[in-house]
Amino acid sequence: MWLQFTDWMGEIARFDLGTSLWTGHPVVEEIEIRFPLSLELAIIATLLAIAIAIPLGVLAAVRQDTWTDYAIRIFSIGGLAMPSFWIGLLMVSRRSRSSDGRRRSSSPRSPSILREPCADDPAGASVGYRYSAVSMRMTRSSVLEVLREDYVRTARAKGASERLVVIRHALRNALLPVITVISLEFAFLIGGLVVTEQVFNLNGIGKLLVDAVAHRDYTLIQALVLLLASVFVLINFVVDMVYVVLDPRIRYS
Repeated sequence: MWLQFTDWMGEIARFDLGTSLWTGHPVVEEIEIRFPLSLELAIIATLLAIAIAIPLGVLAAVRQDTWTDYAIRIFSIGGLAMPSFWIGLLMVSRRSRSSDGRRRSSSPRSPSILREPCADDPAGASVGYRYSAVSMRMTRSSVLEVLREDYVRTARAKGASERLVVIRHALRNALLPVITVISLEFAFLIGGLVVTEQVFNLNGIGKLLVDAVAHRDYTLIQALVLLLASVFVLINFVVDMVYVVLDPRIRYS
């Protein structure tokens, strides 16, 4: 067994992950075909989540216990409660009805199953909404905790504007846990969107992993598990480096 493991590690060093027992093609080629799609979907969902979560999370913290805060919290709870693939199906259904209305067709039409670019695909928007809900709640909690700190009260006592206090003093110090959540979710999106990829017929890493398990392709399963574990390790390393940039206390220590 240890000789097999040694040979396998030596092949990995040469970027040789073996041959798929299911397709008969090299595992590297199977991953190269599908990885860009999963990466593109993860990047689009992450950018959308950041654009929604951080501004709304800060706004909810600044206006705590107001109608604005309640509305944002309901919005975030909805993202946590509804599965991303179900939200995407609603988007597809609405787009199909809108297209039928423009065509003024009397016969019913089913939603198109043709693959669209990720930028125009409801899968990215639906995953980004669910992703933003988690980050939004973490942003709100972190900013609320920082706003109660002594240095924030000192900045206000010095006459600094509320906008400067929130953005420069509170938000920067509250970003560490938010970045942690965002990075872990991003790593999860690379290979964890199994149901979403199945529903939208996206030929990504998650769907490939399910198919490999279904066909008992152990060579492909080993390579995908190694890939996903490497992605988590790499992203955590990058986040640790970002901590040093955002928090001077880590740099000085």
